[in-house]
Amino acid sequence: MTGNGRWIDLAGAVNVRDLGGLPTHDGNVTQFGRVLRADNLQDLTQADISHLVGTLGLSDVIDLRSGAELQIEGPGPLVRMPDVTIHHYSMLAEADRDTGVDGEAVLPWARTEEEVEERPWLPPGEFYLLTLKQRPDAVLSALRVISASSGAALAHCAAGKDRTGILVALALTAVGVPEDAIVEDYALSNTRIERIIERLKTRPAYAEDLDSRPMSSHFALPETMREFLALADDEFGGLMAWLTGHGWTDVDTDAMRARLLA
Repeated sequence: MTGNGRWIDLAGAVNVRDLGGLPTHDGNVTQFGRVLRADNLQDLTQADISHLVGTLGLSDVIDLRSGAELQIEGPGPLVRMPDVTIHHYSMLAEADRDTGVDGEAVLPWARTEEEVEERPWLPPGEFYLLTLKQRPDAVLSALRVISASSGAALAHCAAGKDRTGILVALALTAVGVPEDAIVEDYALSNTRIERIIERLKTRPAYAEDLDSRPMSSHFALPETMREFLALADDEFGGLMAWLTGHGWTDVDTDAMRARLLA
């Protein structure tokens, strides 16, 4: 690990970091080696896998990609590791639910220019909120995998910033990490965004869409996460209120704290 001690440098993924070292409201700190976040894992080398499984003790992978992404990209090389369990929970929200099309059957960016003009994308913060509204079961299931993991748990999507960012924000909120630290963690993806996007451009599921949009559209801006947290406050009374409103219990919180904190 390099830099601030949280980055995990791999040959086959560029946005991999540990959630250790973050402060909590009660003076505690998140522990290293418990929860990792990452971008697409399709290109992991054998050395990468050995480091994740052998050195870091990876036991569970939470794959947040859609069914369509899995069909095109495949499950990734970690599926061959007997000591690693892969959990798939799609966190892809559908910006338009009136088409009658199953969001698991198509990619969110597979739209014509006319469709994009007629129904432009929601701002990222609003899209994150939509994910909570449309995918509560997936979100809670993914969080419970993290809290129950016997070794290190790794959550990932494609770029490792949006869907992964939502899940991480919830996990950190559950253990009392303050908003500023959650926003700072989210924005760390910006330091590697060019490498993230260039790498995804080599993948069949993402290349066409990424080639059609400017780099500026991919940034993990601090204000995006702040907007999401503010919208969650307005809509639900905060992320913890959303969690408890969907069946998250004190037992769940205790389990997450036991997993992430000393």
